[in-house]
Amino acid sequence: MATEAQKLEMPRVKLGSQGLEIYGLDYANEILVGKALKHLPREKIQLATKFGYFKIDSTQVVIKGSPEYVRSCCEASLKRLNVDYIDLYYPHRVDTTVPIEDTLVTLLLPSRITDFVLYGRIEKTGGRGQIKYIGLSEPSPDTIRRAHAVHPVTALQMEYSIWTRDIEEEIIPLCRELGFGLVPYSPLGRGFFGGKAVKESLPADSVLGAHPRFTGQNLEQNKIIYTRIEALAKKYGCTPAQLALAWVLHQGDDTVPIPGTTKIKNLDDNVGSVRVKLTESDRKEISDAVPITEVAGSRVSHGSLQVHHQKLASNRLQVKPIKGCPQWFCFSFWRITCLCEGCYVQIKV
Repeated sequence: MATEAQKLEMPRVKLGSQGLEIYGLDYANEILVGKALKHLPREKIQLATKFGYFKIDSTQVVIKGSPEYVRSCCEASLKRLNVDYIDLYYPHRVDTTVPIEDTLVTLLLPSRITDFVLYGRIEKTGGRGQIKYIGLSEPSPDTIRRAHAVHPVTALQMEYSIWTRDIEEEIIPLCRELGFGLVPYSPLGRGFFGGKAVKESLPADSVLGAHPRFTGQNLEQNKIIYTRIEALAKKYGCTPAQLALAWVLHQGDDTVPIPGTTKIKNLDDNVGSVRVKLTESDRKEISDAVPITEVAGSRVSHGSLQVHHQKLASNRLQVKPIKGCPQWFCFSFWRITCLCEGCYVQIKV
């Protein structure tokens, strides 16, 4: 008898803005989505994928954002997806050993993007346009500003849910100041508000088995929070997962959460959250039911990925402007002197 995964031959895409974000070990989902896109109107699909994970094991996570690796990842994703371009391309995390400018500029080279903006001026590169928009994932505020100065960032992916709200103080206001969208991952609290470890047991091999919020006394305390959301869900005529997801959806039109699931039932449940309408007082009631001070355990496991604060590399070129141009930018592997009329772009090979 075929398993549920085997029965599902292609993802369904008639959902809202028809967006697909791709995850999966060994790039399996890129290959799967690539097959599905052969039967779909590509121009109507917003396709997002990532690069940057170089090595993941039980002891370490290695992020790589070097120019050479970025270029190889982009070419490989295009091949696996069997497409000519990617709508939104993110680094999985920021490589703290490489200036964010280097990573971003690699995506702007002629073979990558058709044009880009430097301090408000559009620069034509004549490229093939393999990447339409650039995103970031889990950067520090300083990294966001520096990346945005190189080229406008379209989307920022951060963990955000009813029980993980630390980005509200600085990151969300910065997104709105700079004018790009927020893409919250784990909007269901890593499945907690879908009932993981509460209504259903965690699989023996689940990574959540070592997560601070899903273990020991922390889990018992957090179950109290789940009970409150469950009661509110009944009031609003939806499931706890739908209520938690609706709360994120109602944070603004610039907020597009990406709940993950492997089950069709949960997919349908998630889609149903768009029918849950919340007023400002409703959102406050839900927020008050989950005081952050009462959430037990940190949002990440010991040794897992945390916010990568970008550190400037020490091998940056010192490039002087030409023709008296008062503005200039420098990078460790190329230089720009094209920030005012009469200047030009010089790429250091």
